[in-house]
Parts: sequence; structure tokens; C-alpha cells
Amino acid sequence: MDPTTERNMKWVPGFGAMLLVLLSHVTSALEVPLDLPQPPTITLQSPKDYIFDPRENIVIHCEAKGKPNPSFSWTRNGTHFDVEKDSKVLMKPGSGTLVIDISGEKAEAYEGTYQCTAHNEHGTAVSNNIVIRQSRSPLWSKERNEAITVQMGVSLVLQCRPPAGLPPPVIFWMDNNFQKLQLDQRVSQALNGDLYFSNVLREDTRSDYICYARFPHTQTIQQKQPISVTVLDNSPEGVRRPGFMMPLGPTSTKMVLRGETLELECIAEGLPTPEMSWQKDGGELPSSRTSFENFKKTLKISDVNEADGGNYRCTAANNLGTVHHIIKVTVKAAPFWVSAPRNLVLAPNETGILTCRVSGEPKPKISWFVNGVPIENAPEDHTRKVDDDTVILSNVQSGSSAVYQCNASNEFGYLMANAFVSVLAEAPRVLTPPNQVYQVITNNPALLHCSSFGSPIPTITWFKDSQISIKNGDLYVIHENGTLEIHVAQSLNSGKYTCIATNNLGIKENHVFLEVKESTRILKQPEYKVVQRGMSAVFECKVKHDPSLVPTMTWLKDSGELPDDERFEVDTDSLTVKHVTDEDEGTYTCIMNTTLDHDSASAMLTVVEKPDPPTDLELTDQTDRSVQLSWIPGDDHNSPTEKFLIQYEDLLHQPGLWINLTDVGGTSTTAQLNLSPFVYYSFRVLAQNPVGYSSPSQPSRQYRTNPAAPDENPSDVRGVGTESDNLVISWTPLTGFQSNGPGLEYKVLWRQKDMDGDWLSKNVANVSHFVVTGIPTFVPFEIKVQAMNDYGSGPEPEVFIGHSGEDLPLSAPESVQVMVHNSTLAEVHWEPVSFPSVRGKLQGYKVYYHRERGLHETEKMMDEEEQVLTFSGNRSEGRLPGLQPYSLYKLFIRVINSKGEGPQSPSKTFETPEGVPGPPSFLKVLNPSLDSLTLEWGPPMNNNGRLAGYTLKYQPVNTTNELGPVKVMTLMANETTITLSNLNSSMLYKFYLSAKTIKGSGPIITEEAFTVMDTAHTQPPVDKGKGPTEPPHPTSPITQSLPPPFHKAPPVGPAFGTVNTSVSEDGAAISWEYFGHHKNVFVEYIVENSKEDWKKELVNSSHSHMIKGLKPGTSYRVRVVARDPADPTVHSTDEVLVTVPAVPSRQVDIATQGWFIGLMCAIALLILVLLIVCFIKRNKGGKYPVKEKEDAHQDPEIQPMKEDDGTFGEYSDTEDHKPLKGSRTPSNGTVRRDESDDSLVDYGEGGDGQFNEDGSFIGQYSGKKEKDTHEGNESSEAPSPVNAMNSFV
Repeated sequence: MDPTTERNMKWVPGFGAMLLVLLSHVTSALEVPLDLPQPPTITLQSPKDYIFDPRENIVIHCEAKGKPNPSFSWTRNGTHFDVEKDSKVLMKPGSGTLVIDISGEKAEAYEGTYQCTAHNEHGTAVSNNIVIRQSRSPLWSKERNEAITVQMGVSLVLQCRPPAGLPPPVIFWMDNNFQKLQLDQRVSQALNGDLYFSNVLREDTRSDYICYARFPHTQTIQQKQPISVTVLDNSPEGVRRPGFMMPLGPTSTKMVLRGETLELECIAEGLPTPEMSWQKDGGELPSSRTSFENFKKTLKISDVNEADGGNYRCTAANNLGTVHHIIKVTVKAAPFWVSAPRNLVLAPNETGILTCRVSGEPKPKISWFVNGVPIENAPEDHTRKVDDDTVILSNVQSGSSAVYQCNASNEFGYLMANAFVSVLAEAPRVLTPPNQVYQVITNNPALLHCSSFGSPIPTITWFKDSQISIKNGDLYVIHENGTLEIHVAQSLNSGKYTCIATNNLGIKENHVFLEVKESTRILKQPEYKVVQRGMSAVFECKVKHDPSLVPTMTWLKDSGELPDDERFEVDTDSLTVKHVTDEDEGTYTCIMNTTLDHDSASAMLTVVEKPDPPTDLELTDQTDRSVQLSWIPGDDHNSPTEKFLIQYEDLLHQPGLWINLTDVGGTSTTAQLNLSPFVYYSFRVLAQNPVGYSSPSQPSRQYRTNPAAPDENPSDVRGVGTESDNLVISWTPLTGFQSNGPGLEYKVLWRQKDMDGDWLSKNVANVSHFVVTGIPTFVPFEIKVQAMNDYGSGPEPEVFIGHSGEDLPLSAPESVQVMVHNSTLAEVHWEPVSFPSVRGKLQGYKVYYHRERGLHETEKMMDEEEQVLTFSGNRSEGRLPGLQPYSLYKLFIRVINSKGEGPQSPSKTFETPEGVPGPPSFLKVLNPSLDSLTLEWGPPMNNNGRLAGYTLKYQPVNTTNELGPVKVMTLMANETTITLSNLNSSMLYKFYLSAKTIKGSGPIITEEAFTVMDTAHTQPPVDKGKGPTEPPHPTSPITQSLPPPFHKAPPVGPAFGTVNTSVSEDGAAISWEYFGHHKNVFVEYIVENSKEDWKKELVNSSHSHMIKGLKPGTSYRVRVVARDPADPTVHSTDEVLVTVPAVPSRQVDIATQGWFIGLMCAIALLILVLLIVCFIKRNKGGKYPVKEKEDAHQDPEIQPMKEDDGTFGEYSDTEDHKPLKGSRTPSNGTVRRDESDDSLVDYGEGGDGQFNEDGSFIGQYSGKKEKDTHEGNESSEAPSPVNAMNSFV
């Protein structure tokens, strides 16, 4: 027993409701730290009634705590028990527990009433009175049992009367073979151990009715002498109404203590055996605490309370009447606690109350003790006042600590409790460990503890995250012991919580942490499975849980562990049971556990299998044509039987072959079977369920039916001639099963149809056909076949019609005429042959035809295959489709029957008119240029007439796959090529070509092709020692555009082609191919591996662009993108990586040196003089070489590469030496002075021109020069002196 500690509010004198106020302010239990002075507290003691086994040591427990540690002493039977003087008694060190060694001693010497006392300088605590008694299992008193003889039907009681043991023994009845007697409603054992027979039967006769008593503590069993009972039946007792064997009389009484189990017993006799029932007068039996035993002869009510008192009625009834007995139950009560006294910790000058509230029946008497001494005998204390069950302590002072005992007793027992009063002055301390982490599942209560101690009692306040003060309300409750409760924890409640304990001596705080976790939920539960034996079952169990919690998946079978079998495979979220057996059936449960919660779900596994075969086949109701078959179904293995299939074996005709006879429903166990004569039957049965058929049952016994005449004739009777003068009559023979008897044969009958002659017949056996010869060709006959056996003939047979054999037709169709409908279809007519000349069944007519030649040809075609069309039935016309136009055909016709073809008709020729030609054999595009392309094609493979010419149609397709207007051209028959000009550059065109005759145009052939991209704006690169490179395509500008409307066309090609790049120290030149129109085109670039947005520069219709301002030594990703606000489609090139070279370190520039400048001025002056001389000479009629180049290159116009502002790009340099404006950088991305200086010196023929610094051409150029609107330079004038000078540098 560990009494709790409590504090109360201070005493407030002068208030009438003082006690009520104090009681209403009693706080919950406080734990006094063991490092503080305190009186003893009993923490462990033995039960009040201790029965010991004499074979073992006696151990009487008494443990206590206190500061200082308490000392222990004992009393026995009210007097001091000196432990040290008895060598058999040992008190455990630091404890009051006694260990008494009773080996070799009389255990009775240590029986008695013991009480333990724990004492220190602050008080004395005492234990309960512990009654020590030795367990006893006395022998049965010797007695001689007289044999009992009774008449059958009377009642009987066999008394046990076991010896009184401590504790009482357990009683049961057995025989000499140690087999328990079978108890039932007629034979039962009473609570006192006696054996009651409501009425005896002859089988109750035996000589070994033995009562056994088992004593629990010593585990010994004593037995009574056997009792012999003989039941006579010479004068049996008759039937009678019930009567009570116990208790006797109409009423009885029973007293039970509160909290114990009420046992009421009624045993009745009668014949037939009565049935028992119970009820409570004026009330209901408490269903949750009520149970019936001993075949309802015993009523038990557990945990009895005062409301269970009253009258209980037991009723015994059989078919002759009823009888009642009333048991009056009285409920008494040993003392029980209403409010036990609690430890008090008081500060000096405080006031406290000890209460000892008990109840019982009769009312208990309350006595108070101080330190184990009756309070009235204790030293007088003016601060203490006793009022029945209350002790009031006022203005306590230091040193007045003590232990108070409250004893409440009545005739049924006693209660005793210790409660100390400790007077302390102590600053607050928090007993809950610091920084403790509490984890709860969301939507569950959370309890954050703040166990504290202090005197006076500390006041507890709570804060969240060190800022938010927590008050009692809907979300939070602060309990009196300092615990903070959150009714429904949510994730937002997670965080740091601080509790602060305060009294007038100080303040103390403690931090705890709350983590609110997500609940564990099974998202996909396992499902009910029906699995065939030997197959696999898979149960899924998918779970969601808080990611910070470690889950554990456990699978159970029927609430127990899975079998230790490798067939059970547990995966992350599933359980697989392989090769399922019947033992695997059951309920499978998946349990997902975390440290805070769990979830579970279950599903059943049902194992099914094909049913077991039926058994015990039996034949009944036997006749010649029927029998009844019955059977016992086998186990259906959890899958209901759907039907039973009955099979038979004909042991006479087809032994070993089982044939299906009939089937019946799955609930049937009999079948009426229809039988045939002359069969040796054996039957078997198969059961079918959804899994399949069972194995066959064991065959029934053989059942033979008597022979009879046939019930049917042969089937499938036919008459067909195989030769022109015979008739073969065939049939399907009867089986032995169908023969109905021995001697089976067939009577074959025939006569010519419509001749009214007599039937001719022939009897045959063991055959399935008969041949009639010497008859006319293809004549109808009536035929029939009848079955016969030794017991008679079958039914009258059905008449069938057959024909004698056929021969080849004699005549050919006549009057063959051909009507030509069009160039591919003709219709042929003929006069049918006469039926007699067919000499068989008319199958139809065959028309043989072939193409002789084309009408424009003079010689016969040698490789034309002959074609055949068959027209079934009696036809006189047919159509010949699929003819070739403008051709000569020949045909003839034959009649056909089943034997073959007749002679051919005279040949007939006919001509087909002209038709439309086939498609041109090919169409291809040659030599595409900027504004023109050439088409070439081949003539049709089949002209189908005289070729009149070709029709060519073509139309543009724009970048949104829309078709432009169609242009049509008519071409001569001898043309196979044409060049189309004035086309748009970079444009897709679609072409349609068809050939035609006088009958019209034939099928078209199509082709698509692009014109060449306009690259006039792209300045070619300059290589060292060479002139500008040759442009990839002709560069004549195309300004024509196709007008709307456009129509949607299938997608064609990509929008972008090749992308080229070149770089310098401060920029990158980008050029590209673009096949689209009406788009906004951008050059976009971004630093490699950067997450910034792409930078955009609009370039519109240009095909090249210079990106300036790039950072030297940096790599950029560059792409060209085309967007249209009216079209969501965005076209883009692949990204290219461009690296801007780092700026080299500059040395001292020679161009800034004075001597160099002077030298250059002298050279320039010399060159100027030479140029003036050349200029004067030219003006006098001399031809300058540049003019010759001019005359040789009149067509191309070379335009410089433009930026967005229409000017030429420039390369900047910190030195004075700069490359020419508009020039391209070398392929390595750098510009060297020697290359720039030498580029004009190396200029030769074949180049397309190069710009000087003012934008004009040097060397070869066109006489037709386009004006640059931004620069304003004209190239039609003669070269200036500066230009001339530059050409010689």
C-alpha cells in the first residue's frame, strides 16, 4: 500500500463553511522527494489473511520509505516479537520483511496475528494485522459406505462430505479409471460437492462412484471410499411433477458481502427431468454481471452491490407442471473506503485536514491513532481537533510531523490507513524530467506533465513557445496536479511548452516538447479471397503513416502468429500464401504498429477445391427401360456443388468407354435414368462445383436390360451415283448400344421415282452402303433403309431421294452475244443447253476470256493469261468486269455439271473503248533554286487510249501548313519536263500531275519540294589568303509573296535549318536557315548553367545577327526562336554553346611609337602619288582591271550582313589597327592584325566581293549596286583614291 500525498488550502478562521472550503480546495496527490525529511510511509505489506505452505519458508512483507530511513519492529498476537532472539527468523536488511525458516520446526508455532511498525524521528507507521495460518489437507475420515439400491426413475443424492481444509478443497467425481463422470441436466454436482440425480436410469448402475477433494496449496488429492449404486427396473417410478431437492421448503435466505460473488443454487427432481429458470422479483438480473452454471442450476452475480439484494425465484418445470422456490438475499458490507486519509505536507502556520470516510453495513466504527498510539492516549496537542472521521490541524509548527492512523471496523472486517503530516518550508521544485518530448497522434488528447513539489504548494502556470500564456478553456485544461491536457491535439499544437511552479519561497520552470504526429491508416485493406487449393493468395495492405515514425507490419492468422512455413511470404505491403492448403483457411490480419498507434484490417481466406467424388451408389426401382440411381455427395470443399453428372459404361458393346447419360442439380442425391434394351449398364457419378469436376465415383453394380426390336433406323441415308449407271445407297449404322438385341442387319429398299413400280430390296449386315447397278444415267430414285434384329424390325423407315450417276454434258451453249458497257465492263449472253443434254446436276456455266492485244498494237500479246468466270445455276447471262480499255478480247462458254465440263461454244471477239489513263509513272523535282525548280515525269504505264496530254497543278504551303491558291498548267503529250519560275524563296510547294485521254484525266501523282533559302543577307566568312567563300545557294532576292486565303495542309518539315556561329572578344555572330513566314524571330541567349531568364533580341526577317556586349571568357547557350501571337506553336532551333574568348593581356602598342608613325606617313604619301598617276592614266582611256571583273559578273547582288539598325557590324579594339567594317571573323573566333592587314592583298578572282571601311566593294563587284540608305555610299562611281590605295596595301 502506497498512500498518496495531498495538500490543502490554509485554514481561514471565522468562516462558517470552513470545512467545506477546505474540502473543496484539496489538491491531488503530491510526491514528496526522498531527499526531504518526512515520516515513514508503508510501501509494501502482506495480505491480511496469509495462508502458508508448511513445505516453504514464511515470508511476511513489510517495506517502508522515509527520511531518515525508518527502523522496523514487529508484534505477534499483540505483544512485542523479538526477532533477534529467534534464530529461525530473519529480518531483511533495510527492510521490515520477515523470513521464517520452518524446516524442521512445527509450523503451527508461528501461526498468529502479526503487525509491522516503521519508525523514524518524524513519526511511526503501522501495517495491517496480518493473520498467519498454515494450509491444511486432512485425510478423509474412514467410513464404510453402504451399497445403494434404488428403483429406476426415483431421485438420488450421493453425499461427498469432504474434510475441512485450509483453504477449502476443490471437489469432483470420478470412477476407478480416473475418468470424470459425465454431468448433464439430469446428473449434477452441487456447490457442496454432493452428486444429485433428478431421476436414475439403468445405466446409472455402477460400483465406483468416487468423490475426490483437491487441496490447492499442497496440491494433494484425497478420495472418498467408492459408492456402489444399483438401479432396479422391476417397479420403476412413474412420471411426476418437479420437486426441489435443495434448498428445501418454499423459501430460504442468503447473505452476501458487497463486492463478493453471489451464488444461488436450486436442484430439482422429477420425471421427465425438469428444466431450471431464474428471475428476480421486482427487478431485472444484471446482465453484464450474471452467469449461469451447472445447467442453469446455479446463478452467479459478480461484484455484488446493495441493489442486488431482494427475492430471487428459481423455477423447475417439466411437462407435468412447475415448482418455485424463493431465496431472500441480503447484502452486507465490510468497511470500504469512501475517502481514505491522504498524506499532508504543510508549511509552518498552515492548517490541514485529515478525513477518513468509510461506509459499510452495519456502519463501521472509526478510531484514530497517532504514531500507532490511540489518539486519546497520545500527548495532548492544542492544534489538533478530532471530529468523528475528521482531524483538523491548525497553525502547525516545525517539529510537529507525525503519522496518523485511521481504523474503521464492523463485524465483517476492518480497514486501516496511514497518513503522515509533514511540516516543511521548501521552495518549488519540478519533478518532471526536463526537456521531455511527448508524442501523440493527431486528434487524440495530449497530457504534458508538470509534477512539482514545494511547501507551500506551488502554483503552476503554462506557456507555449515561451510567449503564449495558456489558460483553462475549450482547448486546454490545467489539472490540479499541474498536468496540461490538450483535448484534441493538432499539428499546430506542436512546439515547446514551459511550466512554471511558484510559491512564496521561489520559482522554478521546466520545458517539455510536444510532437503531434499523423495517424497510421490502412489505405488499402486486404480483401476476402477464395482460392483453389495449390494456388496462391495475395493479401494487400497499403498503409500511410507519419514519416518520422518507424512502422512495423505484422501479419496474424486467426489472431495468432503466422505458421513457420516458407510458403508465407511477407512483403512491404502484402502477404502471399503460396501453394494454399486446407489448413491455410482462416482470418488474416495485417497490423501496422508505430510507437504511438496502430491500425489493423482483416480478411478471410477460403480454400476451395474440386468436390470429393460421391459414394455409396445404389440402384432401385428397376425396370426394363428405367432405374433409379442414388448416392451420397462428397465434401464440396467450401464451393457448393452445382450439378451431378451421371455416366454409364456399356460392358457388352463398348467396355472401358464412359458416356454421359444425364445430369441433375447440385442439391439432388437421386436420378431417374432412362435405359435402352440389351445393354450391360454400369453407372458412376461426378460432382461439379465452380472449381471443376470431381473424380468419378466408384462404379455401381452392373445392371442388364433385356433385348428388344430396334427403336430407330439408320441415319444420314443418301443415294449418290459414282458411275453413270449405278446408285450407291449409304447410311450411318446403328451402334451396338442402339441395336437393342443380337442379329442386327439392314433392309435396303429402292425404286425409280414417279414410276409407281414395286420396291426392290436387299438385306445386308455389317456394312454401311449398298450399290445398285445397271440403271439409267442421272435418274431419281426413292430409297429407304430399315434396321432389324433377332427380336423384330425397327419402325417404318423414312423415304429419301437419290440420283444415279452423272456423265459429261453433251451440248455447248449457243447464240453467244457480247454487249460492251464501258471501257472496263462487258456483258455476255448465251442460250442455255437443254436439261437432258446436261446428263447430271447443272452446276452452271464457265466463261473463258482473254485479251488478245491493245487496239493501238498490231501484234497479239503473248503473255496475257486466260481468265475464267463461273456463273452458278441455270444462267443465260453474266458480266465481265475489270477489262482493260482500248483492247481486243476473245471468249467462249462451257456448261458444267458434277462430272465436269461440256464442249465449248464458238469463240466470240469484242473490243473495249478508250478510258482514262493511269497515273504518270514517276514525278520528281530537279534543280531547285531561289525562285524556280524543274519537274520531270514519266508517261503512264497504261495509256488506256490515245494520250492527249498532262495537267499540272501546284500551290504553296506556308509554315502553318495552310495551302495557297492553285495554279494549273496544261502540257503536251510528248512533254516530260518543265521548269517553273517566279516562285517564292524558302517556300514549300505541292505539285499534282495527271495524264489525260479523250475520256478525261487519270489519277494524280503528287510531290512536294522547297525552293532555295534566300541567303543574300548572310556575309560569307573570309579565310586567310582567300577571297570570300562561295555562298551555298544563288542569292537573287525574291520579294514575291502568296496572297491569302490559305487552307490547312498536312505538316511539312522543320521550321529551322542549320545554325552557324562565330565569335570575337566582344560578340557572337549567329546565322541560320528559317523556312517560316509571318513570325516574330528572336535570338535568345543565357550564361551556361545559369538559372536566370533568357535574354531576347528581336531580329524579325533577318537570317543573321550579332550579339554584342558578351562577357569575355564566358560560355553562353544560344538559340533562335520563332513565335506568332496568333499561333500557340513555338518553333526553336537546338541550343548551341558559344564561348567568348578571354581578352589577352596588352603589350606596349607599337602604333603609338613616334618612329613608326613617321614611317607609315612616308609610305602613305608614296602610295598616294602612285594612285594619282593611275587615276590620270585611266581618265585618258586606260581600262582598269576592276572594270573587267565588273563586266564578267553582272547578275549577283551582294549585300552586306545587317544588324537590327541596318548598319554593318563593327569589331572594336583598344588598338589603332581595326578590321574592316562588315567583315566576318575567322573560324577560331579571334582577329589578328596580320590577317586583317593581308586580306585585301590576297584577293583574287572567283570571290564575291568584300567591303572596305566605308562599305563599298573593292575588286570584283556588280555594275548594278544597291544603295545603302544608312551609309549613303554609291558603288556605281569609280573607285576613290583611298579605295585604290587599300587594294594595294
